[in-house]
Amino acid sequence: MIIRVTDAQARAILGSMLDIALTHGGSGVSDADRHTIDAAARIVLGLADGVPTDLAPCPPDALARAMSGDEQDGMQAVRMVAVMSLVDGRIDEDKIALVQEYASALDVHESYLPVLAEAAAGEVAAASVCMMRKNAETFPGLDLQGFDADRIAPFLPYRDGRADPGLAARYEALGKLGSDTFGHAFWDHFKRNRFAFPGDPNGLAEAFTTRHDTSHVLSGYSTSSAGELLVSTFIGAMHPDHPMAAEVLPALFSYHLGIAMNDIASVRSEAFEPQSFWTAWDRGAATSVDVFDPAWDFWTAIETPLEELRRAHNVLPVDPSLVA
Repeated sequence: MIIRVTDAQARAILGSMLDIALTHGGSGVSDADRHTIDAAARIVLGLADGVPTDLAPCPPDALARAMSGDEQDGMQAVRMVAVMSLVDGRIDEDKIALVQEYASALDVHESYLPVLAEAAAGEVAAASVCMMRKNAETFPGLDLQGFDADRIAPFLPYRDGRADPGLAARYEALGKLGSDTFGHAFWDHFKRNRFAFPGDPNGLAEAFTTRHDTSHVLSGYSTSSAGELLVSTFIGAMHPDHPMAAEVLPALFSYHLGIAMNDIASVRSEAFEPQSFWTAWDRGAATSVDVFDPAWDFWTAIETPLEELRRAHNVLPVDPSLVA
C-alpha cells in the first residue's frame, strides 16, 4: 500500500474521491469513477475488501479533520482527489474547484494546483507550458537555455551538425553486453522501439532519454500511450520533485485527456486504467532508487543483471496484464 493510514482516514480519503465523482451536475457516479475509487481502496490504501459498502461523501472540512496532524498523508490524499477530478477524461471546472477546496482545507500548496486551476479557467495552453517546464526541470543536466523560445530544442541537441558519433557508439556498444544485463536490456529497448541513441542526429538528449528510458526498462512499462502514462506515474512516485506537475498531470493530459504537451510526445484519449495506474504509483513509491537523482550513474549499472538490479532497488514485480 502507498499510504498507511487508519481505517477512518482511509474512509475519509475514499469519501473525498466520491465527493469529487458526484460533482457532475447531477449525472451521478460513472463506471470509471467506481473502478478508480475501488482500485485506490485496494492498492493505495490496502483495503482487501475494497470500498466500504456504506461509503458516504467526505467534504473538505471533514477530510481535514480526519487527516489532522498527518501532513504527508494529507498531501497524498489531495493528490488522489486531483487525479479523481480527471478520471472521466475531461477538464471539469466544478470538480477542479472542489479539488482546490480540499487543498485549502488541508493547507496543501503544491505546484500542480495552480496548473489545474489554470486549465479549468480555459488557459490549457498556459497550463501545458507550465507542466512542460516542470517536467524538463526534473532532468539533471538538461540544457534549458532558450526553453521559453523553443520548448523542443533542449530535447533535440544533436541536429544541425551537432551529432556526437562517439556518444552514439558508446550506447551502441551496450548490445555486446550479456543478454541478461541491464545495459543490454536498455540497448534492446531502443532497438525494438527504433529509437536513435543519444549522439545520433535524431536522438533525444542524453540527459533526458537515458533517465526516462531507464525507467521504462526497470519498471517494464511499454512505450504505448498507456505505457507512457504508467511510466510517468511510476517516475512521479519515485522522484519527489513536483511529481504531479512534472509527471502525473502531463501524462494524464497527454494520454487520457488527449491534450498535446509538445511535438515529441504522442497524444491519445482514455488511456487511463485505474488498477494499472494505482499499481504504477505503488511500484514507484516502493522503489528504493531514484534514477532522476543527479547522483545516480547509468554507466555503473550497465553490467548488472537486470533482475538483480530490480531486486536491489525494490522494483516490485507486476502482473504482465498491468504493464500496457
